[in-house]
Amino acid sequence: MLDAPQETAILLTNGLFETVFAKTTHGLVRGPSRYRILGVIDADHSGRDAGELLDGQHRDIPIFATVGDFLTVTETRPDVCVVGVATIGGVLPPAVYTALVQAAENGMSLVNGLHRLLGDDPKLRDLTEANGGQIIDIRKPRPTSELRFWSGEVLAQPALRIPVIGTDCAIGKRTTTALLRGACRDAGIKAEMVYTGQTGWLQGFDHGFIFDSTPNDFVSGELERAILECQRATDPEVILIEGQAALRNPSGPCGSELLISGGASGVILQHAPGRRYFEDYDELGLEIPPIAEEIELIRLLGSEVWAVTLNDHEMETSSFESTRTALEDELGIPVLHPLKGGMPGLVNIVREQLAKRKTTEPAETAR
Repeated sequence: MLDAPQETAILLTNGLFETVFAKTTHGLVRGPSRYRILGVIDADHSGRDAGELLDGQHRDIPIFATVGDFLTVTETRPDVCVVGVATIGGVLPPAVYTALVQAAENGMSLVNGLHRLLGDDPKLRDLTEANGGQIIDIRKPRPTSELRFWSGEVLAQPALRIPVIGTDCAIGKRTTTALLRGACRDAGIKAEMVYTGQTGWLQGFDHGFIFDSTPNDFVSGELERAILECQRATDPEVILIEGQAALRNPSGPCGSELLISGGASGVILQHAPGRRYFEDYDELGLEIPPIAEEIELIRLLGSEVWAVTLNDHEMETSSFESTRTALEDELGIPVLHPLKGGMPGLVNIVREQLAKRKTTEPAETAR
């Protein structure tokens, strides 16, 4: 993680805070964050605390209706303004664009993780430069000359490599990955995280790449590069890999690269039992496959699911525990809620797998 003094930031959600599209903001509010968050811009929730709105925990991050309102009532001018939403297709909502203009006019740099690059917008580019800021487009593709092709070197690395993949998009994969990294460290396990999306970069994690801005030929190689850099820099016992989308989400099926090219030791599978259809595809009737099928598919891809972690989206609180217990009985593996007491169980699974590896390694190579 970054050790330099943090720049300050405001986050733009502009009416989307309580939707899955604000998952970038949710991650930064929950933390960690590359920036010190001073506020969120969302007129629907002006006057609230972003932490309390997110999960009931006060974090002293106030919500304002507009950028102008923020600047009127606060003495600290933020260094940057972050697009805090991740929309389908990377579309920039009009309200967010308006807020970006206000931020640029007031000397802030603009940080954007959408596919629509702010640097390609003449108005925003000129305003930002004229007022002393800069535009950082996280998803701007790097030249192919800078990208790595897969070599297989990753398969010889000693750390446990555990992807956290999901049965759908926007289901909490990154949150579970980050929380488990912290919980493992608290338990004395040397754990690191490889991010694969914009929010991981925004949260300040050191190793990773942006999966969906990487040309397909180089995805496996860039994953390998991130794992190798993480291994060499920190010598971890465990590398947790953030998943993207889902194996069978037709709008963006991915995840097999993490299992096959990343040489996964085992998998944590994130699932939302209350969600019947793939996110935003209800009208097409695209149902999420049964979780038992997903576990079998992962087995056929050469890996094993060590635990299922649950997202209670669209579930009644009263039915959650019975659903969790039924799934655990059906699947025969631990089923846990990462935000509600599930971390100790996940840490125990990691510890057990580390111990199992040590007993099966040749004596001269065992840690």
